[in-house]
Amino acid sequence: MSSLIKHPSALFGVLSRHQSQRLFASARSQLLSTLAILEQREGQLIESSLNTFTAAGKLGGTIHGFLAGANVTAAAERAAKVQGIDQIIKVENPTYEKGLPESFASLLVENIKKGNYTHVIAGHTAFGKSLLPRVAAILDSQQVSDVTSIMNENTFIRPIYAGNAISIVESSDAIKFVTIRGTAFAPAALESNSATIVDGVDTRPVALSEWVSEDLAKSDRPDLAAASKVVSGGRGLKSKEDFDKVMLPLADSLGAAVGASRAAVDSGYADNSLQVGQTGKVVAPQLYMAVGISGAIQHLAGMKDSKVIAAINKDADAPIFQIADVGLVDDLFQKVPELIAKVKDQ
Repeated sequence: MSSLIKHPSALFGVLSRHQSQRLFASARSQLLSTLAILEQREGQLIESSLNTFTAAGKLGGTIHGFLAGANVTAAAERAAKVQGIDQIIKVENPTYEKGLPESFASLLVENIKKGNYTHVIAGHTAFGKSLLPRVAAILDSQQVSDVTSIMNENTFIRPIYAGNAISIVESSDAIKFVTIRGTAFAPAALESNSATIVDGVDTRPVALSEWVSEDLAKSDRPDLAAASKVVSGGRGLKSKEDFDKVMLPLADSLGAAVGASRAAVDSGYADNSLQVGQTGKVVAPQLYMAVGISGAIQHLAGMKDSKVIAAINKDADAPIFQIADVGLVDDLFQKVPELIAKVKDQ
């Protein structure tokens, strides 16, 4: 005896509604595949970029990592240790070492086509922001940027208006291109997994741009983007000399990274790489100390997710006090040295 099933849902007629939904969701997730773009420098994996694996895990389905550069085998082997990762794709070619988007984009396009991915995720970093929009445009998709939460495979949450409003974005594109805010997804842990490492497609494009040089500010202090403690100085420090005299000893006493407001950077008190805010780095450390920073909305967008916010400012009406957990209304030139002395005594 045979029978004809007119609708696939009839297969689940004997299941409860919850069981059916869960089974359908499981079947759907198996069709998803995500390519997570990792970053490296001089062959060393930038472990903060492992947050792309964390975001990919929110989608379900298979997860592959992608690395390209002059000598990325060691970085690929390290990334392969993350639990739940099926494959690491690597391309060994000096052309891609500095991540120039003019060359890297065509490389990534061909590897996306080969893998038939439904999602591509990169960090909302200088690398991700310059690369992924090009790739999305080539493949006729619209990128969803600076995502802080993933609701499902089609729906993403991102802040707008300097974080004062939250936008829920639903994409119907065949391939979803997403950059994620680093502070919203913790980097995946390196465990004992051993994902397969394979060679990707190398398009060997004609170089349209040339890497000339870079001037990196080297410091023994923690990296600003990943530090658990950050002390930031603002316009209230009055000069570069005073900024260095006040902020550097404070950072060293707390074991913190140094940051700055845009006003301080524009005034020449601090290097541009230290800028925290909407047009700088977005940080979310355990402790964020704002010294001489009034708290413009653009600066708050870059640090308001910090766990504990402390502020020192002589203006009691400064906006920074509206979000600070601890505030001190006083002269920073007197109080910061006192704080440093007490920390050292401890």
